[in-house]
Amino acid sequence: MRQITVEKTSSRGIAAAPAYLYQEPDLSAAAYCITEEQTENEVQLFEKAKQKVSDELKLLAEKNQIFAAHLEIAEDFTFSDGVLSRIRNEQKNVQLALQDTVEELALIFDSMDDPYMKERAADIRDIGKRFMAQLKGVQRPDLAQISREVIVVAKDLFPSDTVKMNPTYIKGIITEEGGITSHVSIIARSMGIPALVGVGKLLDSLQNGIEICMDAEAGMICIEPDHDTIREFLQKQEDFEKRQSYLKKLRSQPAVTRDGKRISLCANVGNLEDIERALPMNIDGIGLFRSEFLYMENDHFPSEEEQFQVYKAAAELCPKELTIRTLDIGGDKELSYFDFDKEENPFLGWRAIRISLDMEDMFKTQLRAILRASAFGHVRIMFPMIISLEELRAAGKLTTRCMEELEQEGLEFDRNIEIGMMIETPASVMLAEEFAKEVDFFSIGTNDLTQYLLAVDRGNRKVADRYSYFHPAVVKAIAKIIAAGHKENIKVGMCGEMAGDPDAVLLLLDLGLDEFSMSAGNADYIREKILNL
Repeated sequence: MRQITVEKTSSRGIAAAPAYLYQEPDLSAAAYCITEEQTENEVQLFEKAKQKVSDELKLLAEKNQIFAAHLEIAEDFTFSDGVLSRIRNEQKNVQLALQDTVEELALIFDSMDDPYMKERAADIRDIGKRFMAQLKGVQRPDLAQISREVIVVAKDLFPSDTVKMNPTYIKGIITEEGGITSHVSIIARSMGIPALVGVGKLLDSLQNGIEICMDAEAGMICIEPDHDTIREFLQKQEDFEKRQSYLKKLRSQPAVTRDGKRISLCANVGNLEDIERALPMNIDGIGLFRSEFLYMENDHFPSEEEQFQVYKAAAELCPKELTIRTLDIGGDKELSYFDFDKEENPFLGWRAIRISLDMEDMFKTQLRAILRASAFGHVRIMFPMIISLEELRAAGKLTTRCMEELEQEGLEFDRNIEIGMMIETPASVMLAEEFAKEVDFFSIGTNDLTQYLLAVDRGNRKVADRYSYFHPAVVKAIAKIIAAGHKENIKVGMCGEMAGDPDAVLLLLDLGLDEFSMSAGNADYIREKILNL
């Protein structure tokens, strides 16, 4: 028996079954170049593949919203233009042009530090694989054909693979690559399939049919377990399923501590599909709507009307509370249609509110769209990366100007809309008392706050072990922020990873945190903790 410990728990659960090794056909591009006379033939090959892929994705989008986003990318001008320009201008064959375009787009997301944004590269590559299979005329393995209980082991999986899985037979997923915020992880959680991702090299040491036990909550894999170990895992599995059933029953209860303190339980989302997945958790609202996705998944700065339609739909889906963070690009988040200057240290550079204030017309477009959407629900505006009262006041003045314009135009909006800010820099911690006098709420972004306070890049493996939001400096900063907010009677929430950590709940409640906003998959566990404290 061999045991492997894994750090990344993607979808909780326990399983014991034979291994099914998922291996794709060769989808690498042919490397030859073409002559000018062959150009239009390669263009036609791409157009035919695009039509077939679009038809496939339209059918899938009817069943799963993830593929609606895939369809938009597949039909996006930026994507097609990248392929066609490489064919026409660089004389690359269609397969090579596709491969290079997919990698260029995927690398934009790959280079980001935010795990949620980073995992969108997998979606781009999934679309690329779908195109390449059409161009090469090959069939990818179909997991829908599996009719026996197995644990799927793969180098990586993509949404188009995972959505076909039947939970009756697919008892677990293990991948060598991937992250916990990938769409594969999201789909696995929604299906109740335990998953462990990013486990490192494993495929070479396995054979089809070898017995595997996995505990995705504890992060453990057992290969060729003995009889007693299998029995132990099956008992764990039964206990886990009972616990999940119990947690689902708790969803009917508001998050109230045993001594009567009501806590807001909210979700962090990036799009409308995330909101739809979060609502069954009986959340109190959206504590963080990452508006940058509207910009990053586009080939132009989205117009006021384009943004308004999305924000309005979000407000109607979640009328209790919808906190929209204004554009947070820069740092590790780039746009394919806008050139950022190369910076020595982009995390300390031109990003977030700094870009918005410098690009006033773009900022006004977003603020007007958010304000208009506020007529359809409880919408709140949140400014990121504020470090000075001057920045906060400048953003506030521009918001007021937008309100005056909308009033003159006879457009509806919430005249009492709440305006808040992220507290995620040492400067904002030090000035928390001054900021609290000028905003309606705080939201603590523990991911950046921890990184900036400790001077630790959590993406750097050599120092990642020093990154901890339980560090006394971070805890003291959180205590100071909450105390400053409560002194001015404003609500203090948290939307960083710490808010979704069950081990942090007691500490955060003791410090007085009012709102926990997290990945929706953690809501059941945080609710249970709150109800029992």
